[in-house]
Amino acid sequence: MTKLDSCFILQNGVVIKNRLLKSAMSEQLGDKYHNPVPGLADLYGRWAQGGIGLSITGNIMVDRNALGEPGNVVLDEKSDLNGFKKWAKAGTQNNTHLWPQLNHPGKQVPDFLSKEPVAPSVIPLQDGLAANFKLPKALSELEIHDIINKFALSARLSKEVGFSGVQIHGAHGYLVNQFLSNRHNQRTDQWGGSLENRMRFVLEIYRAIRKQVGEGFPVGIKLNSADFMKGGFSEEESMQVVQALSDEGIDQIEISGGSYEKVVFIEGNAAKPPMKASTVKREAYFLDYAQKVRKLSNVPLVVTGGFRSALAMEEALLEDATDFIGLGRSLTLDPDFPNKIMKDQQHSIHLPARTTGIKKLDHMMMMDVLWYQQQMVRMSNRKNPNPKMSEWGAIFKSIGGIGKYALRRVRG
Repeated sequence: MTKLDSCFILQNGVVIKNRLLKSAMSEQLGDKYHNPVPGLADLYGRWAQGGIGLSITGNIMVDRNALGEPGNVVLDEKSDLNGFKKWAKAGTQNNTHLWPQLNHPGKQVPDFLSKEPVAPSVIPLQDGLAANFKLPKALSELEIHDIINKFALSARLSKEVGFSGVQIHGAHGYLVNQFLSNRHNQRTDQWGGSLENRMRFVLEIYRAIRKQVGEGFPVGIKLNSADFMKGGFSEEESMQVVQALSDEGIDQIEISGGSYEKVVFIEGNAAKPPMKASTVKREAYFLDYAQKVRKLSNVPLVVTGGFRSALAMEEALLEDATDFIGLGRSLTLDPDFPNKIMKDQQHSIHLPARTTGIKKLDHMMMMDVLWYQQQMVRMSNRKNPNPKMSEWGAIFKSIGGIGKYALRRVRG
């Protein structure tokens, strides 16, 4: 048995059968009522059979009036729970855990979905993909509490339909991350100013969820190591938030980084921060940060982004730099990748950058996301991934699936 194949026991006694985690990737497979299409059950059932220990779903929005992109799934009091139950049942077969990633986009709502998004403060997005977003309005105290309650409701419904835990999306510039960032949160009340105030929102979300699901139901979070923006959420602040969440009893923290203003969370993106040669060799983007966190907290960690080989994953675990290895695009190309790397320490996968040859089009379409997202669509239709799919083919298929909005892609 390798370290990859060893189980992990969370602090509440819940057992994850191995150290491999499928990180959230936006599937865009909600129907017109924002319920999951039947194919989501097929997709996550495929991954469960492929050997993954814990799957995190793509964004599940807590507010149907605040969508991050067309085709988002929403879990609230208006949802048809039957589709969620089938999804949860399929994704938890083979002793696999399936946790929905609960999210509110804040001001990262494309302008064709909302003319007046909300945020901690009236501050527009800049750089990156900011041209696709409207100026937000500042949330009132009442609205803040309402959103906290929506997170809690979605978590309670997640447990009710059969998911085995939940993950709060606190990264990539979405609403939780907006509250944490001094760049985007310039409030003067109890929700802004000091870091203690700025982290109040995420702590209150966690507490509200915990009240709804109890101590035995895992609650994790995806958190930025930093925003990589001047005046934004810093590494030092991130570590303080990790400590606070750890003290509250959070069950797991997945480490990521960046936002739509500084897109570093997409694997292969040229905008990711410069890495040391040692980090490149170790494959993962955020291992150095994870090792710093280890000195502050014993909260179980997930490092996602960059891993390609079983050897590098095994080494990261043996070094105790992380407890779980987060996988993304590799699973869209080979759903059996977990089983293969647990059986063969020499196994690896090559994931070349996808390009049409036109840089502006690649940037607009986010080709390094779109091409792999279309592999998920294939599996949801009970087809095998197609490594020979052309970039242009992926574009045309996306347009066929969600129409003209495919030409204005925003995701994370």
